[in-house]
Amino acid sequence: MAEQVCGDARFFERAGPFSLADVAAVVDAPVPEGAGGAFSGVAPLQVAAAWHVSFLDNRRYGPALRQTGAGAVIVHPDMAAQVPPGSVALVTREPYAGWARAASLFHPPQPVRPGVHPAAAVDPAAQVDASAELGPHCVVEAGAQIGPGCRIGPGAVIGAGVVLGPGCRIGANATLSHAVLGARVYIYPGARIGQEGFGFAMTPSGFLTVPQLGRVMIGDDVEIGANTTVDRGSAQDTMIGAGSRLDNLVQIGHNVVLGRCCVVVSLAGISGSTVLEDFVMIGGQAGIAGHLRIGRRARVGAQAGVMADIPAGADFVGSPAMPTKEFFRNVAVLRKLAAGGRGARPATPASPAGTAAAADQGRAE
Repeated sequence: MAEQVCGDARFFERAGPFSLADVAAVVDAPVPEGAGGAFSGVAPLQVAAAWHVSFLDNRRYGPALRQTGAGAVIVHPDMAAQVPPGSVALVTREPYAGWARAASLFHPPQPVRPGVHPAAAVDPAAQVDASAELGPHCVVEAGAQIGPGCRIGPGAVIGAGVVLGPGCRIGANATLSHAVLGARVYIYPGARIGQEGFGFAMTPSGFLTVPQLGRVMIGDDVEIGANTTVDRGSAQDTMIGAGSRLDNLVQIGHNVVLGRCCVVVSLAGISGSTVLEDFVMIGGQAGIAGHLRIGRRARVGAQAGVMADIPAGADFVGSPAMPTKEFFRNVAVLRKLAAGGRGARPATPASPAGTAAAADQGRAE
């Protein structure tokens, strides 16, 4: 088995080395007095060496912190005293965000290489900025607009009239139609954006497809995961708010509106015309019925089945979904009932009077 390497140069861009001051600046941490040194990468606590920057964001890994060989460790103030003497503590109240910035410093995104691959198919009526990169076998149809600094991966299809703002990245074999994207949107491989929504009318002779005449409008800095599908609207637009993150294998139905910075985890499905207000979080495998409103900063647990509106700031779990405290109260009651039935002796023949008394006892329980 190959040695575990964080940031294998075969797959990831590399930059550096960087001084401790450079790292501290991106982490937004003070440089301890008298500390210095140069660093050439990042690594987990367990395997980090003196030239690595590492981090701790979970107290359960305290033992790994105390034994680490990392040259510098990004930590919360509460854990700074546990950083071993051979390591420099870079103290910040947001260690995970600091780690993200440090990792990006050493491993920046692969730069765009402007140009159109000879195997790409670009319609003469499309507008492609000269600074964009179009990979092999991608297709850009008539009227599409590809903004500055965009990258279109191999086999991706940008449908007629689709607009990509500056700095967008479209993964291999993704398809986009009827969509307008803002800046720095990342569509991961295999995603399907803008296809017809699930709309039909029932008639005596069968189903009648309803034309889906809306679009998909995607705000700035959105990421949409691999093999996720976002249906275009029926008469209104499907909208994904700025900064939102959709995991792999998510389904977004027609006319759905996501506010800013929403999170939808893998295998969740949101039915048509439902609205998620800003900062809503939806757990994996959750199902949201149509025409609902999920309030600002509400959280829906994994595998929940949501069939009614959820107020702002609420936490809901279960199927049907209910407030978290109510759900766990119900679970506790069920456990007590189950425990009360354990170890009961088998019934023995009894007189009619005894049988009636037992029946009354059962009704009371």
